[in-house]
Amino acid sequence: MLVVETVVRIRRERAGGKSIRAIARDLRLSRKAVRKAIDAPEGAFTYHRRVQPLPRIGPFQERLDTLLMENEGLPRRDRLRMTRIHDLLLREGFEGSYDAVRRYAARWKAALRKDAGANIVGDVPAFIPLLFQPGEAYQFDWSHEDVEIDGKPMRVKVAHMRLCSSRAIYVRAYPRETQEMVFDAHARGFAFFGGVPLRGIYDNMKTAVTTVFTGKDRVFNRRFLIMADHYMVEPTACSPAAGWESRRPCPQGITVRWRTRSRRSGGGSSSPG
Repeated sequence: MLVVETVVRIRRERAGGKSIRAIARDLRLSRKAVRKAIDAPEGAFTYHRRVQPLPRIGPFQERLDTLLMENEGLPRRDRLRMTRIHDLLLREGFEGSYDAVRRYAARWKAALRKDAGANIVGDVPAFIPLLFQPGEAYQFDWSHEDVEIDGKPMRVKVAHMRLCSSRAIYVRAYPRETQEMVFDAHARGFAFFGGVPLRGIYDNMKTAVTTVFTGKDRVFNRRFLIMADHYMVEPTACSPAAGWESRRPCPQGITVRWRTRSRRSGGGSSSPG
């Protein structure tokens, strides 16, 4: 069975006009599997295994990671070839093939390149200006605000949804930050904007992300993925401790947050300010 993330991607790409043949080719799936994902009722997904077993590399994975990291830090002319790294592992008792090492190294380098917040060799932070097309993406996040209702002070959760291109914003206050309220905020936000962007940017909130891996790899919550599939939205998570990724598209966030605190004492929306 296909994992939820793959099913959501198939349905999103098909809704965007991509042919079944092209989807099957790009994802290396059979056309039968692609059609089954497209025809499946919404939410009728099952999980497959999350961890790919590595029967040969498994006991040597930590050693291989060390060799790859050390090799990556060397000048290009001094770096070892994969055949040499494979030979070093063989001397230490490794019984796997060269192809297994080569494939693992390719995945390792691809995962390292995904972490765009740091330079591989110098470990120097890199900042890239974020530019968005109209309807390309939105940012969703929560804040907590202290308000007074019926003369009693209390703390509420405020959902913020902002279009990354126009900076238009929708906010709504809730008593708690539960998944049902995440769904409600999305439904009301999309209705307020009159449409649904292609991609959503999230700051690893627990109601959306179950597991955080290196770089931008995530395991999203199953119910959250079903919502994303319903709206055909591609969810994207920020890197941990990388606040610039979530705040950079929306520089007015602090101003709007203070306006929310002073003007809103209950649920409601705000027009672009």
